[in-house]
Amino acid sequence: MNQPIANRASGAAIGFLIVSVIFAALAIGVKLSVPTPAIDADRAAERTKALAEIRAEEEKALSKTTMIDAKRGIVRLPIETAMKVTAQKWQNPAAGRADLNARLQKATAPVKAESFE
Repeated sequence: MNQPIANRASGAAIGFLIVSVIFAALAIGVKLSVPTPAIDADRAAERTKALAEIRAEEEKALSKTTMIDAKRGIVRLPIETAMKVTAQKWQNPAAGRADLNARLQKATAPVKAESFE
């Protein structure tokens, strides 16, 4: 009487194993046949483009002379030009220090408010 019960249990186990193998084969087949894009592929492309634009703007800003604050006389110079001017001004350290202090005072002085009348 125990033998038919064992046969039914073995048949169910074998059936479950066969269904599992078929399911796994179908899942692998679908996975290989359907291309899936990366999760953030479009966002990565946007970030790369934005970074390239930012770097181009920075390079443009660093390579040309620009007036930052006309009232105070603050100017952005390219690095090479700034180094040449600094080396020229500091050939005489006392004069360079005096010039630096004068420019510091001018740059940090309060700006007069303009009247709107």
